[in-house]
Amino acid sequence: MPIPLAKARTRSARTRGSVFVESMTLVLCRHGDQPHPPLLLVFNRIGPRNAGTVIAQLAELTERHWKGTSYDGGFHMYDGTLPIVVTGMKQLKEHGPAGAVFRRFGRPHNQTLLEAIGNPRREAHDARRQTEYEARQREHQEELRRIAAQHRAEREASRPVCAGCGARFTDER
Repeated sequence: MPIPLAKARTRSARTRGSVFVESMTLVLCRHGDQPHPPLLLVFNRIGPRNAGTVIAQLAELTERHWKGTSYDGGFHMYDGTLPIVVTGMKQLKEHGPAGAVFRRFGRPHNQTLLEAIGNPRREAHDARRQTEYEARQREHQEELRRIAAQHRAEREASRPVCAGCGARFTDER
């Protein structure tokens, strides 16, 4: 299930040395997991700085702002955190903005932008829980149907019989 995006717009863009910074405002509609709007950093290798080193240092220095809370279901909640997503200008040119060229701090591999700003493991966990809930609901409804049929059969069996014709009485009679 993709994350619904209500609004997306560029807020600011500026160049600082070999780093091109652009932030986007995305309003995410999700119950119980409300991070701040994500920050997208696009690195353009122009100077002597190594973008990989800069990204690693930036991730280390900002960890308390983006790190989520781990849960037993194998997912993280990012309530109140700032999702920081990085990519390189070269990757964007090669694969385009729809490609898996974005890396969110704290995640081991590149993802598409929606996966990077979203929470796909939580969505999978929620989908599993929803499927389990629906299965329990079906079982419960079937149990209720079975009990109702058993009550109807017991009621039919306990109905009195007409002494004259031998037919069982009905609710109308």
